[in-house]
Amino acid sequence: MSSLNTTTAALSARVQLPTQSSRDDVDDFVAANLTTMSTMDPADPDRDAMRSDVICACLPMVRRAAARFAGRGESLDDLVQVATVGLIKAVDRFDAGRETPFVNYAMPTILGEVKRHFRDKSWSVRVSRARQELYLEISRLIPALAQDLGRSPTVCDLAERLGITESEVLAGIDCGQAHTARSLSTPVGDDDGAVLSDVLGAPDERLESVADRQALHEALADVPERERQILMLRFFANMTQSEIAERVGVSQMHVSRLLSRTLADLRERLLVEE
Repeated sequence: MSSLNTTTAALSARVQLPTQSSRDDVDDFVAANLTTMSTMDPADPDRDAMRSDVICACLPMVRRAAARFAGRGESLDDLVQVATVGLIKAVDRFDAGRETPFVNYAMPTILGEVKRHFRDKSWSVRVSRARQELYLEISRLIPALAQDLGRSPTVCDLAERLGITESEVLAGIDCGQAHTARSLSTPVGDDDGAVLSDVLGAPDERLESVADRQALHEALADVPERERQILMLRFFANMTQSEIAERVGVSQMHVSRLLSRTLADLRERLLVEE
C-alpha cells in the first residue's frame, strides 16, 4: 500500500489536471489521451507519461468509488489505494476502439477491485466465497426488510425473502463473526486494566472426569450392599483386605474374590456405556 500511495502522490504532483469546473473537460481529456495511447508503441516513453496523466485525471472518480465503502472496517486511505489499482487495470485494459465511454468501463472495474479486496483480504478467518456473499446479502437485506415490515426481521423472514432455509440464514449470520477478530489485548470491563485474555477460560483437566464419576455413581447404585461396603472400605478408607475381612466377618480370600468380581463387573459396564 505504501509504495502505491507514494506512486499516486508522485503522479499527482507531476501533471496539471484539467480544472474541475467542467467534468466534460476531464472526460474529453481522458478520451483523447486513451485514443492517442491506442495508436502508440507500448515501449514509447511518451505513452507512459500520457498513461500517468489519465490515471491522475481519474483519481477523483477513484475517491468517490472508495467513499461508498467507508465505515466497513477499512480506512478510507487503504480503500483509495485499492480502488486506484482497479483504475490502473481499467486504463490498461480499455479498448479505445469501442464506443463505450471510459467511465462506464472503469467504474465497474474499480468497484469490483474494492469488493474483491473485502472478499479476499479483510476477513480475519477464511470462509467460503458463497458464505461471504450470503453474509453480505443478509447484511444488505436486514435494513431494507426492517423498513418494509416496520420491525426487525426474524430469521424466518430472511429465509423466506432469500428463498433458503433458516439454518442457512443462521450459518450466514454466524459467518459474519469471522469478519473481524478481536485482539487478546482488548480492554474489557471498567478501568481495572483487565484485557480479553484475562477473562478467557482455560482447559480444565478435571472436567473430563465429571462424566466418569457420574457413570460410576449410577453403576455403584446397582452393586449389592456388602460388595459396595467392601469397595468403600478398600478405596475410600484405604483398609487392607485383612482389615476388611475382619470388619465384614468373612475370610481375606473371600474379600479378594468379591473385590475382583465387583471391579470386573463395574469395568465391563462402564466400558460398554462409553
